[in-house]
Amino acid sequence: MQLNDRSLIGQEVAGYYIEDIVGKGGMAVVYLALDPRLSRRVALKILNPVLSVDDRFRQRFILESRTVASIEHPNIIPIYEANADADGVLYISMRYVDGLDLRRLIYDRGPLPIAQANQIFVQVAAALDAAHAHDLIHRDVKPANILLAGDHVYLTDFGITKHRTSISGLTQTDQFIGTPRYMSPEQINKEHIDGRCDQYALACVVYEALSGRLPFQRDNDIALLWAHLAEQPTPLSQVRPELPADVDVVMNRALAKSPEERYPSCAEFVTALRDAISGHPAAPPPTQLSGVRHRRPARPGRPGRLPIIAATITAAVAALALVVLLVMTQRGDAWTRYQSTPAAPLSFEHPAGWSVRTHGDLFAVASPHVAEFETLFVSGAGADWTPVVPIITDDPDGAVGVYVQLSETLSTTATDVQMRATLEGLLPGKIDVSGPVTEQAGTSPATRYTGSLTDRNSGVRLGFVTYIVDRRPEPMMLLMYFCAKNSCDDATQARIRQSVRLS
Repeated sequence: MQLNDRSLIGQEVAGYYIEDIVGKGGMAVVYLALDPRLSRRVALKILNPVLSVDDRFRQRFILESRTVASIEHPNIIPIYEANADADGVLYISMRYVDGLDLRRLIYDRGPLPIAQANQIFVQVAAALDAAHAHDLIHRDVKPANILLAGDHVYLTDFGITKHRTSISGLTQTDQFIGTPRYMSPEQINKEHIDGRCDQYALACVVYEALSGRLPFQRDNDIALLWAHLAEQPTPLSQVRPELPADVDVVMNRALAKSPEERYPSCAEFVTALRDAISGHPAAPPPTQLSGVRHRRPARPGRPGRLPIIAATITAAVAALALVVLLVMTQRGDAWTRYQSTPAAPLSFEHPAGWSVRTHGDLFAVASPHVAEFETLFVSGAGADWTPVVPIITDDPDGAVGVYVQLSETLSTTATDVQMRATLEGLLPGKIDVSGPVTEQAGTSPATRYTGSLTDRNSGVRLGFVTYIVDRRPEPMMLLMYFCAKNSCDDATQARIRQSVRLS
């Protein structure tokens, strides 16, 4: 198979029909292709055939590509297939994103505005931390692998990842996996690596995005690799004087030669960077004792109540909720219905005063403050809660909404522990959850979980009642009602749940 030319355009490869070239690199060519089985266009990455002769690389490539494909995260480019064609050439089929990559954006416009840079890097950091949680290391974080679809960011090129227990360096075909401009010292030295090598590369990308230049610029790769090993970059505040000196402290830590001196996670790095840029003091790190991270003690619970009093109060609250529900039901003009989309294949009623946004084919959210909550949910674990904090604290009645997402990782039989782990991969913040309880969403079988979503930095909290809606054999649906009140189990939640109709 010929690469790096247009000879495959119009041809069929592994069941895909090649339409055009969308990108080239030293190890692969990316084509726009049609998958006739599902009538969708994909980005088809075909690796250089020389890589296929390395059996170890070949096996690891297919295994780890499929592992990446199993990760449900809004900022990781979805992989549809990873395999070898009839000639043994490796390929990956993934979502095609019609937009710029960060390399082109920096080239066209120079240093990015601060707000745009923050929005991009919080999403990249969330994607990397999600991969690291699955023991996968990207190893080639660079602007060309950061795709921009409007305000949404995808990190791509996970097809040449590496398990954290591996040793970095060369393949058996003597090719580096990585890009010298962004390569960490431990990769260059072929040492054991973990997710902090990706943090180093991300810091290089951040430096470039904010300054329009690389942290190390040399005439050849040997000099460039030596600079990563032994030299310090010009302080970012000198290259872009509008940035405060505290930014240099953050960047120096993320670009430390030793991974032990860097931040524990990419999210912590970009959060510290954002705080330094804004002039807000960074939160002190959690107390460490014998390697165990200690949390703040929980508030003591209220004294117990007599069972009969508790039952009476519960009954009264339920009766009041029913009355409110009946009154609201009679006011049909105050409610409207969300219509089914590929991202949220269902319909449900919601107050007419709410706005609705369907974010691509990823999720849908309805809320009186839909723009702020869309930004929160799209950013994953490293989300910046700053836009929603004043809503939650100053307008708790408006800090309410519905969030809908499909996911193959959901289960209607998950324990609360299993569901906590799943939701922390899908939602922004720390999850507390209890359940399961068998129930229905409209006329469909569903499993109910109740809990809260908390910003790890500010401690601001949203409660939720969520339903895992059974759609077998299709991906399960997460239908979550969230609010800033002590309990989200109210009349609005009840009516929304009862109004659900699957498509």
